[in-house]
Amino acid sequence: MKLYTTDLFVLPLPNGHRFPMQRYRLLRERLQNSGCFAATDFCIPPAATAEQLALVHTHDWISRVFSGELTESELRRIGFPWSRQMVERSCRSTGATIAASRSALQDGLSVNLAGGTHHAFPDRGAGYCVFNDVAVAVRVMQSERRLQRAVVVDGDVHQGDGTAAIFQEDNSVRTFSLHARKAFPVRKMSSDLDVALEPGTGTAEYLAAWQAGLEQIISGFEPEMIYFLAGADPWQGDTLGGLQVTARGLQQRDHLVFELSRRLQCPLVIVMAGGYAEDPDHIATIQYNTVLKAAQLFRSRS
Repeated sequence: MKLYTTDLFVLPLPNGHRFPMQRYRLLRERLQNSGCFAATDFCIPPAATAEQLALVHTHDWISRVFSGELTESELRRIGFPWSRQMVERSCRSTGATIAASRSALQDGLSVNLAGGTHHAFPDRGAGYCVFNDVAVAVRVMQSERRLQRAVVVDGDVHQGDGTAAIFQEDNSVRTFSLHARKAFPVRKMSSDLDVALEPGTGTAEYLAAWQAGLEQIISGFEPEMIYFLAGADPWQGDTLGGLQVTARGLQQRDHLVFELSRRLQCPLVIVMAGGYAEDPDHIATIQYNTVLKAAQLFRSRS
């Protein structure tokens, strides 16, 4: 099992910026200190190439991101200032999901300890997302004829609008997003299955909707890969979520995905997606549990 890490590629964010970048380092360190992984399990991925990005994104968008020619409004929509480090990290994070896809096809499970940049559209970024890592990874795998059909199950509290738009006319990829109705983005796109939850939704209702959605999205479909956006932001303590799901409830959500992968005998790629608790350690704890439980379950079946 490979864990792809990009936290060495740090964004130089201005003082007071609300994005908790340190959560990625905290997650990696906690996993390294768990005693459950070898040093060789942690890999620094290659950066996604312009050619790989162009399987999803327009040449104009890629070129202007690389050259720093984005407008002020485009940068406000993304939420990060432009820098060479921003470009490098965005490419590495996308490369991590590509690499994790290859590893999962071989080992059954692989993890990008970042990723889940589901607000990126072909011609624009938004919501801390520059390139859509899962969409690019799917297209790379398809172009290399490693897989034909994939399903994206999005557990981030915000709708995966970019992913939905990218695959909207594509019968080879199914998308499922379970999100908060009133959370970002204001304008939602159409996934193959969208379930929008009201503010204050608790654990029991959340899990019931998640389980029903998983069964619905695979009905009549035989995916060759599952991509799971394991967002920590449905947690009740998140500052941007609005739901009331417990940490234990998120572990149960994860377990439902792991069991689906097992039942279908389908490789699983996990990416971290969102998390905006005031204390980044809370985010790292939730996502540490996701990765550790996945590793333990898959090892017990090998």
